Amino acid sequence: MNFRIGHGYDVHALGDGLRLVLGGVEIPHTKGCIAHSDGDVLVHAICDALLGAAALGDIGKHFPDTSAEFKGIDSLVLLRRVVALLGEEGYAIGNIDATIAMQRPKLRPHIDLMRERIAEAAGLEIGDISVKATTTEHLGFEGEERGVSATAVCLIFRREK
Repeated sequence: MNFRIGHGYDVHALGDGLRLVLGGVEIPHTKGCIAHSDGDVLVHAICDALLGAAALGDIGKHFPDTSAEFKGIDSLVLLRRVVALLGEEGYAIGNIDATIAMQRPKLRPHIDLMRERIAEAAGLEIGDISVKATTTEHLGFEGEERGVSATAVCLIFRREK
């Protein structure tokens, strides 16, 4: 079997009064991501990991922030498109492991729903999705609450013919 590993990273600045969407879940907070789409850094990092594992470029190549088509788009729609693209190339997803770095708010109460939404969009079982959250102990742009970042790794494999 042909196994491949992918890594993804995304970051967005935070702005007052905007929606904060992570893992397809709207999180109550005073700040949200400044972005062309819904700004879901978690799903963007996952998309980049999947695309990278299959050597298909990155999220910007497939869904450019210069396109009106993607203005305000739900990032789970983008994830579904990435999963379909992988399927067309003969790949299936083994698992996804992701981490969000953000000082506030506490994300633990929302993680199970994030895992559910990501699993549904990717056509996986919830046990195939790991989402973790961490603060940066008030260090860096995340710790200063100026932004949020996410990393993701994934395992994909080529289906047997």
